Amino acid sequence: MRIAVTAASGNLGAEIVRATESLVGKANVIAIARTPPKAEHLGVEVRKGDYTSKADFDEALKGVDALLLVSGMDDPSKRIDQHRNVIHAAKDAGVKRIVYTSVQGPEENTAFSPIIESNRHTEEDIRNSGMTWVIGRNGIYIEPDVDYVEAYRKEERIANCAGDGKCGYTTRPELAFAYARMLTEDRHIGRTYNLHGEPITQNELADYLNGAFGANLVYVPLTVQEYRRERIAELGEFMGNIIAGIYEGISKDAFNSPSHFAAATGREHQSWEEYFGGLRV
Repeated sequence: MRIAVTAASGNLGAEIVRATESLVGKANVIAIARTPPKAEHLGVEVRKGDYTSKADFDEALKGVDALLLVSGMDDPSKRIDQHRNVIHAAKDAGVKRIVYTSVQGPEENTAFSPIIESNRHTEEDIRNSGMTWVIGRNGIYIEPDVDYVEAYRKEERIANCAGDGKCGYTTRPELAFAYARMLTEDRHIGRTYNLHGEPITQNELADYLNGAFGANLVYVPLTVQEYRRERIAELGEFMGNIIAGIYEGISKDAFNSPSHFAAATGREHQSWEEYFGGLRV
């Protein structure tokens, strides 16, 4: 079986390449990247693939048996057709299995909802593609909060509009562990999995960060409007709205779903005690 992974130069795609090669060997993994030199460090065959170009994928997917499609990062209005370029090319190339990295979240009434909607459209396209399929719905990456810890320390707080909502966080290595198995094990065909660890609140997140980094953070709840203004000021209109929409979704428990991680992998998701214990300074 030859397995291709899209967006392989990105953080998640690269982790999935590594996890998959550990199961099937480097010779059977193909990394597809919009800019191939950025994926050459992975040590596997690299092919060019831009989601805006079906022709790229007509070439990139030759001889591929299974495909991992990492959800694109473009505007939601553009993603559906971009993903269709890949799905149609996969079908034309004779790809037998397609696995998609979708996402959990609020399906209406937040600024993040258009992204959820675009992912649901792609999920439906995949189910109707004629290929065998598996869909993962990712929880929220916890790594950005870890990467942001120094900024939190300067303010001595975590401030957002999540309120008391619980969020099913995950990590990229844990997701990669799951997707490698979804690509290589037939028992997953036709399944849709929520992939995340134990849901936690922002107060609990602050406690974990405090324990790992010797910080003294507290959680400060903001209104959606306050947080949106703050994020837009730092990140710009598009990304600021999206981030505010994610945390508004957390406040509505849209990321507090049953996890199917154990069903997808055969083991429980890494606990937050173990994860943050490994970060302890």
